[in-house]
Amino acid sequence: MAGSVLLLVSASHFLNDMLQSIIPAALPLLKEENNLTFAEVGLITLVIQLTASLLQPVIGFSTDRRPMPMALPFGMMLSLIGLLFLAYSGTLSLILFSVALIGCGSAVFHPESSRIAQEASGGRRGLAQAIFQVGGNGGAALGPIAAALIIIPYGQESIGWFAPAAALAAILLIRAARWSKRKAETKKRTVPTGLSLTDREKAFVFFILFVLMFSKQVYISSLSNFLTFFVMEKFSLDAASAQYVLFAFLAAGAAGTLLGGPITDRFGRRSVMLFSIVGTAPFALLIPYASLPLLILLVILAALIISSAFSAILVCALEAAPGRTGVVSGVFFGLSFGLGGIAAAFFGWLADIAGIKEVFTLASYLPLLGLTALFLPKKAQ
Repeated sequence: MAGSVLLLVSASHFLNDMLQSIIPAALPLLKEENNLTFAEVGLITLVIQLTASLLQPVIGFSTDRRPMPMALPFGMMLSLIGLLFLAYSGTLSLILFSVALIGCGSAVFHPESSRIAQEASGGRRGLAQAIFQVGGNGGAALGPIAAALIIIPYGQESIGWFAPAAALAAILLIRAARWSKRKAETKKRTVPTGLSLTDREKAFVFFILFVLMFSKQVYISSLSNFLTFFVMEKFSLDAASAQYVLFAFLAAGAAGTLLGGPITDRFGRRSVMLFSIVGTAPFALLIPYASLPLLILLVILAALIISSAFSAILVCALEAAPGRTGVVSGVFFGLSFGLGGIAAAFFGWLADIAGIKEVFTLASYLPLLGLTALFLPKKAQ
């Protein structure tokens, strides 16, 4: 039963992140139909991601004290309402309100669903987080395809056609929530064992993990939000064709996430974090100067490698703070959203001033920050 529950939350993660990924995939359309600047495009991403990032740690803290699995379908309904509002928003303020609702839904989803994934892990935390995460990454990869095939040809109102996906996710989450509730009623709550770290060592470990998340998420944000604009400008692609390049990047990220879980269980956290982030640097540095075929290959390799880091980072954080699954998941999922949102706003401002190529040139140095993984204490390796 635990395995089927893990698949349920992974499938729900797929649907949740597919709905979220529609936002960046639809940015070229929203920009054109609503006469937005690049800075306003970045603001849309900032709002959805900051909304999620600010609420997730609060929700995680609450669910550590009192698990609330039945909040999951409620959060998904917030996303459904946000999608319907977005489909018919004609001003920037209404667009921002709509994406804020979607961000709130995501904030409710991630900490509690991550806790349920841990409950269903059977002790294989790296693999469980990988299965949970690959659902999200797979959904995120589908967003550009949905934009290319549906949203761009049929316009902004077609965003509302994805509301049934949110309803389906809510149904799946009701089943997972009932399992979690039954498990809590039949099993005495215990605090899991973790890493034997002093408070000072914990603080240092979390500092290193935050730096690694910064390098990973800001780099991914630069590509996921502005890759379509870059290839449209440099190679004169239309918006629909550019979505397939973004799909290649996001699909490779999903594959990398799945590989990262068992690799983390096999080779250890530090080795995976170091390889996955620093190993991305050579490809990232070449992307701004590559021809279109080479660029597609490079973004696939970069996404495949850098995305394998998340399971290692999250498992390390969970083991450094045993018994705090909700707040740790909330902080790290929230951090990934918040950093991505801030980066999107900054890169949007930079693109308006200096051009899209400068965005990719600056972002290409971020994976070098992965070298900080060398300073993790041996206990956390």
